[in-house]
Amino acid sequence: MRRILLFCIPALLFTASCSDLDDYNIDPKNPVTVPGQTLVSNAQRNLVRTITNTNSNQNPFRFYVQHWAGTTYADESQYDINTRAINQSVWNSLYRDVLRDLQEGETIINANKLLAEDVKKNQLAITEVMQVYAWSVLVNTFGDIPYTEALDYTNVQPKYDDDAAIYADLITRLDAAIAMFDESADSFGEADLIYEGDVPSWVKFANSLKLRMALTIADVDPAKAQTMAVQATPKVFKSNADNADVQFLSSTPNTNPLWEDLVQSGRQDFRAANTFVDALNPLNDPRRDEFFKPLEGGIFKGAIYGSVNPSAGFSAPGKMLEDPTLPGILMSYSEVEFLLAEAVERGFAVGGTAMAHYNAGVTASILEWGGTTAEATAYLAQPAVNYATATGDWKRKIGFQKWIALYNQPVEGWKEWRRLDAPNLVKPTDARTDIPLRLTYPVVEQNLNKASYTAAAAALGGDLVTSKIFWDKQ
Repeated sequence: MRRILLFCIPALLFTASCSDLDDYNIDPKNPVTVPGQTLVSNAQRNLVRTITNTNSNQNPFRFYVQHWAGTTYADESQYDINTRAINQSVWNSLYRDVLRDLQEGETIINANKLLAEDVKKNQLAITEVMQVYAWSVLVNTFGDIPYTEALDYTNVQPKYDDDAAIYADLITRLDAAIAMFDESADSFGEADLIYEGDVPSWVKFANSLKLRMALTIADVDPAKAQTMAVQATPKVFKSNADNADVQFLSSTPNTNPLWEDLVQSGRQDFRAANTFVDALNPLNDPRRDEFFKPLEGGIFKGAIYGSVNPSAGFSAPGKMLEDPTLPGILMSYSEVEFLLAEAVERGFAVGGTAMAHYNAGVTASILEWGGTTAEATAYLAQPAVNYATATGDWKRKIGFQKWIALYNQPVEGWKEWRRLDAPNLVKPTDARTDIPLRLTYPVVEQNLNKASYTAAAAALGGDLVTSKIFWDKQ
């Protein structure tokens, strides 16, 4: 398993004569310049924390896909976005803490004349892949966003760009990054918190991301989606060992944020949602005892989704999620196999059969959660799970199993539920809105960037949670 490095800004090394008294005025704890690789490390850490955490102020998506229910507070499962400014937290995390660091890191790397050219190209390619990933999450979350004029601190009122146009540009950027990689050369080494500088692994991640983006646009541009999927498939993930993740440590401040919310906080805010548990129980899903803690008698019981629930009497998130060293996942092999199954169903020439890829996706997920191949085989043999006999069309079959497999990838799980429209989730009685199809724009944007905000809202058909992202056409 890969390990995460303790994040810190290394003290800069200064070389000067001992008679140079100016040296004594240098504060080594507050360097005036930062190595580009340090900014990339920080961005990776912040991105993974944003994508995987369970903080209700920033990542409510476990509620939106009805994996979890609340106890003391039902705000998130009733789709209250504004009281605690969830949209602002997501916006700031990705723009300020991820993309701005990646942009500055790229600038510093580009200017470094001491780097070997092949190493520099690999570092820039990795930085670009991370930027494409973060930008795609922003588009998938909000729709039209500031892009071409973003990240410029001198422009406090950037225009919003069309979401489809941004996606098209991101695909071009991703292709360019893939072409830059030199698998025989080094990159960031241990400063890379995801693959420790292993360039072939980054090539697989970049192509897997390309496959994800291809299927994301498949309903609106099937020809382009097919071209992308066919190009990417030979170099996508081949096993769980390829997963793009960050291995956290057992001590703060580098623990998995789930541990911080589930254990360190001492709070009892989260329970399994009855929607999810009631789907897992009839299938005797082997992942249940990792997803959640059983009650007395070994039963799993979900709290009522969308309501205020007592903490007692309902299954809490599982022990595995309470491990401070649990990796935070950006993309998994299981997800890739489900994408390939969908690609086959759409007639894309990616090889294999839909059933074979579906089976591989389910198996990879069960193994990822500590299960066995025998458990996966038995699970897949059930008529309700078997691809040949499960209920519904391919979207229903793949979407349902993907909903389960993306349990600890809540941001992507929410996107895939919106895209595949499976399973059929129903808003709770006390919901303030329909299940969100996007987050509304932050109030700060409405107040300080009003003209751009107004134009963006109009282009979406209104700044509403029911306004659809460009790829959401079903």
